[in-house]
Amino acid sequence: MEATQTTRRPAAARRRAERAERILAAATELVLRWGYDKTTIDDVARLAGVAKGTIYLHWSSREELFAALMRWDRAQMIGAVRRELRDHPETATLPGLFGHLAREIHRRPLLQAALVQDSAVLGKLVARKRTSTTTPEMVVPFGEYLATLRERGLVRADLGVEDHLTLVAAALHGSLFSLRMMPDSLRVSDERAGELVGDMLARALAGDREPSEADRAACADATRQFVDRAYAVARAKLRESLGDDLPPDEEETS
Repeated sequence: MEATQTTRRPAAARRRAERAERILAAATELVLRWGYDKTTIDDVARLAGVAKGTIYLHWSSREELFAALMRWDRAQMIGAVRRELRDHPETATLPGLFGHLAREIHRRPLLQAALVQDSAVLGKLVARKRTSTTTPEMVVPFGEYLATLRERGLVRADLGVEDHLTLVAAALHGSLFSLRMMPDSLRVSDERAGELVGDMLARALAGDREPSEADRAACADATRQFVDRAYAVARAKLRESLGDDLPPDEEETS
């Protein structure tokens, strides 16, 4: 339904959505360059090539603009993971999923800053908000996803949802912190970091029997369904910030 409605949007509505994306792109560049505390609406308007008042047509405050910015980045990240699973179906496994996720996080400095609570980038927002509102909404779907994998013998049956989430978070966050602390001569590429996270999780979470082809197929379906659900949640959150200015779904432009 959303795709049809977006396709039929009047030209003025499409231009508003494109303008919102241009503003978000400008805000991203400036926050990464100067940090949130030093980035003003005037700066964003100047770089985006719009009047200051135009930004307030989309968001009522700098805080709302930044919330939209984080939601935009997160939706793009999950969309990219979704495309990777579609283009490389053999990676539709739990380790493959989080390997893709790790690579995307390493490619997105703003999202990295949020995950490691980087005060140089986020400024006073670090003290204001430390948890994502999206994460709790995905706990139940993640539990359902794990239940399918556990039933098929693809993950350890002795670990609960909280245990799996702890291991996943440790691998993802640990890779971010460790690479930031290493000298450039020892840093691996984003691609390699993703591979290592996926391999680590494959070893830590592996089930105790060799899965059949039917088990693998069920795992691939469950993985894609979980990511589709995560993407739908991310898009819904983005809609809260953008309303009718929501950009087209990534499937429409692929």
